[in-house]
Amino acid sequence: MKPLFPALLLASTLAAGTAYAQPFPFNEAGVTMGHWHLASQNAEANKKIFLGMGGELIKRGDAESVRFPGVLINLTLGNAAGNGGSQGSVVNHVGFIVNNVQEQVAVLPGSNGRLDQAYVETPDGLRMEILEDKNQAMPIRNEHVHLFVPEAEIAKAQAWYAKTFGGMAGTRNNQPVVDIPGVQIRFAKADTAQAPTKGRVLDHYGFDVKDHAAFVKKIEAEGIKLDEPPRRNAATGSTITYITDPWGARIELVQRAPLSQ
Repeated sequence: MKPLFPALLLASTLAAGTAYAQPFPFNEAGVTMGHWHLASQNAEANKKIFLGMGGELIKRGDAESVRFPGVLINLTLGNAAGNGGSQGSVVNHVGFIVNNVQEQVAVLPGSNGRLDQAYVETPDGLRMEILEDKNQAMPIRNEHVHLFVPEAEIAKAQAWYAKTFGGMAGTRNNQPVVDIPGVQIRFAKADTAQAPTKGRVLDHYGFDVKDHAAFVKKIEAEGIKLDEPPRRNAATGSTITYITDPWGARIELVQRAPLSQ
């Protein structure tokens, strides 16, 4: 699919949604959805896109992020620019949900001519699905991360995410999912193994954890190896580390210091 921005046009009412832009409560495992981290080729262009969608600009020193209900989008990864879009990687796309797709998004309809679904793509290749819930009170919120893995691995991936992050395994439209506060992790069949996310436009996504040391102890006891030792991010004051799931999605674990308002 060709990139559809700047053809994306969202109603001005979306800007009112930023009052809801707070993290969702932690689950019993002390986990909630945290962020996407983009290695933007053009951070300013991406910022304009997400602000146009109703996001709230957050500044911490020289770093800028855009916040939506359920997710914080970090626009830059140091000086790195991602090499490759989300399609072709294990995280094929991410998704938002709005209360009226056709009023708020001027793009081609989604699959099967559906009017309650659309796919859009940023200029540097981040694919996003826009879905509709007419009963949703807020204009827009983060909704899902969609992983593409080989068919034989789908059940394993669902079980891994449910166990690791205390998520609730279930189905949506007869497809396996794991629900975690602020996000639904979805799984679809890929004909071949997909590329790891690291180094692509969506380099990684992150979960916020209530107690970093306790969570790291838990997952290490389950046999999960850290990509690097835990450390304090001097720019944000947060405690962070990384893991990579068995299928190649890089995941940051963050005990977040308070964000500026």
